[in-house]
Amino acid sequence: MNRFEYVRPGTLAEAVAAAAAPGAAFLAGGTNLLDLMKGGIARPDRLVDLTHLPGLDAVERLPDGSTRIGALVRNADLAHDPDFAARYPAIAEALLSGASGQLRNAATAAGNVLQRTRCRYFYDTASACNKREPGSGCDALGGENRAHAVLGWSEHCIATHPSDFCVPLAALGAVVELEGPAGRREVPLAEFHHLPGSTPERETARGPGEMIVALRLPPEAARFAAHSRYLKVRERISYAFAVVSAAAALTLADDGRIGEARLALGGVALKPWRSTEAEAALAGQAPDRAAFERAAEIALADARPSGDNAYKIPLARRIVVRALQLAAAGTPERLPALPASPFAPAPGGVLHV
Repeated sequence: MNRFEYVRPGTLAEAVAAAAAPGAAFLAGGTNLLDLMKGGIARPDRLVDLTHLPGLDAVERLPDGSTRIGALVRNADLAHDPDFAARYPAIAEALLSGASGQLRNAATAAGNVLQRTRCRYFYDTASACNKREPGSGCDALGGENRAHAVLGWSEHCIATHPSDFCVPLAALGAVVELEGPAGRREVPLAEFHHLPGSTPERETARGPGEMIVALRLPPEAARFAAHSRYLKVRERISYAFAVVSAAAALTLADDGRIGEARLALGGVALKPWRSTEAEAALAGQAPDRAAFERAAEIALADARPSGDNAYKIPLARRIVVRALQLAAAGTPERLPALPASPFAPAPGGVLHV
C-alpha cells in the first residue's frame, strides 16, 4: 500500500476543501476502497475520513413524504429499520441479499452507490483495463466474461456495476444529493452512473471534490410498498454478487389491473438498468404472465452478448417475469430467510415488518 495523508475534517466544508486536492479520496466504511488500495488498484495520496462528520447518519421522513438517507447510514441499520423496511421493502430485501452481515455492519449507503466494479481484470493489475488505466485495452473482451454486461457496454469496457442496493433505488426514482466546491446539487440515481462509452474511467456524475451527502426517495416511492420485490440470481446463495437481478414494483387498481409499474435490472450493465419502456407497457394491463413476458422482452430488447454471457439475456428475461409475479402477489409479511433468493419460500401476507 502506498503512503498517503490522512485527514479527518470536522465539517462538510472542511471535507469538500480537503478533497479538492488532486489524488484525494473519501473514506467511510472502507469495505471497497481499502481492498482496492491493498491491491494497488486505487492509489490515493490523501484519505478524507468522513466518519466523524455530524448529521450524515440519519434516516429522515421529510414533510413532503419523501425519505432521506444520510450518506453514512450503515447498510445493516437501514435494512433493519422497521419503518424504512415497511415503506421500501424491495430496498431492504436488496440490502440483506448483499455481502455478509459483518460487511453490512460497516458499509455505508453512499459507499454502496460508489463501489467499483468487481470485474476480475479490473482487480488484476497485470491485465489490461481501460477503467484502471485508460487506453490500455480491455482484456475482459476476449477473456473470462460470462458475468459481464449485456446492456450498454462498449468495445472499451464490458464490466457491470455490482450493487444490489442501487437497483431498487433506481426503480423507485431515488435522487443523489451532492456537496462540492460549487455548493449542493442533485442528480437522479438513474443518471448518476455512466455507461462506459469511450471513457470507462469516468464512472459517475460526481465532480472533483464532490461528496454524496444523502440519497432521497420521492414521496411516490412509498406507493409501491404493498407490491414490491427484489430478486437476485447468484452463483452461491450468500456473499455473492448478482449474475442478474431485478427490482419490480407495482400498484394495482380496484379492478385488479396494474396502475403503475417500476422495473430495474442489476448485473447486466455498468449501472442499474431501469426500463421506463417496460414500465409504460405494463400500465393498465392485467398482472399476468403474458404482460410480464412482454415487459421482459422490452426491457432486454437492446441486449447483446459481450462474449460467453449470451445465457444472461434469457436468464434476465425470466428473472424479470419472476420478480413481477412476486410483486403482483404482494410483499410478504416478513422478509424471506434467504432475502432475494429465487429458492426462498414465499411467505404469505401483504404487510411487512
